[in-house]
Amino acid sequence: MITRKSKREIEMMQAAGDLLVKTHKEIAKMIKPGITTMEIEHFVEDFLRKHGATPEQKGFQGYKYATCASINDEICHGFPRNEKLENGDIVTIDMVVNLNGGLADSAWTYEVGEVDEKGKRLMEVTKKALYLGIEQAQVGNRIGDIGHAIQTYAEGEGFSVVREFTGHGIGPTIHEPPHIPHFGDPNKGLRLKEGMVITIEPMINEGDWKSKMDDNGWTARTVDGGRSAQYEHTLAITKDGPIIITEQDE
Repeated sequence: MITRKSKREIEMMQAAGDLLVKTHKEIAKMIKPGITTMEIEHFVEDFLRKHGATPEQKGFQGYKYATCASINDEICHGFPRNEKLENGDIVTIDMVVNLNGGLADSAWTYEVGEVDEKGKRLMEVTKKALYLGIEQAQVGNRIGDIGHAIQTYAEGEGFSVVREFTGHGIGPTIHEPPHIPHFGDPNKGLRLKEGMVITIEPMINEGDWKSKMDDNGWTARTVDGGRSAQYEHTLAITKDGPIIITEQDE
């Protein structure tokens, strides 16, 4: 069932989003060759706790961590680990914050040291694809309009769009209906209505769009070893256009 949020509920989610943005901005200062994603994991848990919040995905369907940390060819749901990040890596940190019952979800891909031009281009295209999708998140538009905007741009730039993982509704739990694919046809799918809160989170690959699962049952990676980037925002659909709850004001 798709829930439409009240103004108060959206305000609670915005408070969680504000804290999530602060967390990402602190992570951005930490990312450098030699740090581990487990160090980032511990920082996030402590930072959220100090601010009266909890990591909502820890324990979700048995997931053990506060963050997902996906490196290079890992598409999503990478486990934090003790191996050091190396110069030239790209790493996506994804998390869901629960602050007093309000939820916000955002992933961001970071450069580790000096990343090659193709890696930088992958990140730039993925981020722009996210915002092109958000532009379509208007009352009366359809879900297919979001996916079509993302797919046509990313594929036009020579990259591919992951199909197996989608955006989603959020609140009161992490994953709510509807699914928000990052590919598709315009004027198709569910119509967007005021009060819906969704995530848009394109995962864009250098090579083939297909994924394979690690033995841990969580981590998805590219089938050909190409790198993958992801940017994700939580947004509320309003009559005045989408409100990006996790906007970083970059």
